[in-house]
Amino acid sequence: MTSFKEDVLSRRTFAIISHPDAGKTTMTEKLLLFGGAIRDAGTVKGKKTGKFATSDWMEIEKQRGISVTSSVMQFAYNGFNVNILDTPGHQDFSEDTYRTLMAVDSAVMIVDAAKGIEAQTLKLFKVCRMRGIPIFTFINKLDRQGKLPLELLEELEDVLGIQSYPMNWPIGMGKEFFGIYDRFNKRVEQFRTEEADRFLPLDEDGHIASDHPIKQSSLYTEAMEDILLLEEAGNEFSREKINSGELSPVFFGSALTNFGVQTFLETYLQFAPAPQPRTADTGEVDPLSEQFSGFIFKIQANMNPAHRDRIAFLRICSGKFERGMAVTLARTGKTTKVSQSTQFLADDRSTVNEAVSGDIIGLYDTGNYQIGDTLTGGKPVFQYEKLPQFTPELFVKVSAKNVMKQKSFHKGIEQLVQEGAIQMYKTVRTEEYILGAVGQLQFEVFEHRMMGEYNSEVRMEPIGSKIARWVENEEDIKDSMSSSRSTLVRDRAGKLVFLFENDFALRWFQDKHENIRLYNLMG
Repeated sequence: MTSFKEDVLSRRTFAIISHPDAGKTTMTEKLLLFGGAIRDAGTVKGKKTGKFATSDWMEIEKQRGISVTSSVMQFAYNGFNVNILDTPGHQDFSEDTYRTLMAVDSAVMIVDAAKGIEAQTLKLFKVCRMRGIPIFTFINKLDRQGKLPLELLEELEDVLGIQSYPMNWPIGMGKEFFGIYDRFNKRVEQFRTEEADRFLPLDEDGHIASDHPIKQSSLYTEAMEDILLLEEAGNEFSREKINSGELSPVFFGSALTNFGVQTFLETYLQFAPAPQPRTADTGEVDPLSEQFSGFIFKIQANMNPAHRDRIAFLRICSGKFERGMAVTLARTGKTTKVSQSTQFLADDRSTVNEAVSGDIIGLYDTGNYQIGDTLTGGKPVFQYEKLPQFTPELFVKVSAKNVMKQKSFHKGIEQLVQEGAIQMYKTVRTEEYILGAVGQLQFEVFEHRMMGEYNSEVRMEPIGSKIARWVENEEDIKDSMSSSRSTLVRDRAGKLVFLFENDFALRWFQDKHENIRLYNLMG
């Protein structure tokens, strides 16, 4: 029987981040395969076979081969309990990813060996860096021709401004890919080789101990020269720097062919941090403290379309969760019993009776929870720091095509908006619905889900990009301030917002109404 402290210290909770198509979802699948959570890894590209990635459970994701929701998956491996959060790679869903990064203790960054650091990777990396999240790097697709490994390391350091330490080093690449020289485990791992013969031990000088023919090849000579250079001029390994997010351990491999993934997982688990303290309005909360607490970072409607359910994803930050326990919602002060709770393997769920700091659990929600809510067991009741919310840039007017289906339209719009990917407004004068989003794809997903999950066909009329500004002193607002260039709307919480046509309209308004104080959301 393990103690509460041992249970918490065995938790590893991380997000996988990357630019779209760098192999993020494939990597998730292979990690789950090693964890015994799935027996047969599907790939994102597997449309012809009818196999789809476990983490891409939403219909539109299967059709397009992209991740647009954050999936949560759990498995046990080598005495550790692993929580993986597979984040949306598509930039239109950055906000979901940013919030997910608030719920993890470390991040795994997947980099395409041929493309190097891409725009979305850079954006997400900055969020991790800002929060001091330890970052582990997996350079993927070594079975294809790509940039030189030293060039990739240089790019990592120059573009991201982080030190790197290669835990292993490729011998060859593409069609000439022999395998990896494992600096950490002191062995060479061969590509496409049977399990029994896969590892070649190293001698005291760091060379392959046997008389393997690869030792005579130029590929091996070049790799050994690079390794010598790294030993002499590279960064020193430092656990402290990894923990503070200043040094990223780098692994090379190929997720699609399952090469280097197990080595990565085993090494990652040794160095990744256990659950970390979290900031609340009462100060730092220790994950080993006995009082239960956690925060909701994601809400997902219709994970099971047959039951029209809503799941609120909760990151446990301290104490122990027990099904049936009484928890207080800090925002309202109301106390309720949590009788329905679940853990996940993508869309495969099982009831969870107990969970501890570091775990992610799902709570069945009838509309009580909001993103960013804090739940506590007992006293004191406190609130964790706010989650990021972005100011939308694109806007559409939305209405039901069929007037007879207003009920399902209203229900659908209300539930999907609560997930936080899109924001909803109503015009003050006419009470028309306007949706705001960071990217166009969010509207497409909304339209697809309204039809598929609520049987409600919607009419969407683009009104282009607008500059949204919230009003601080609402009592000074007059109806006459609303015009075609500055539409006055209310957000879901009833707060007044101006949607300005452009920068000129915003400046003109501010010059004319100097007493009106405007602000925007973060992001």
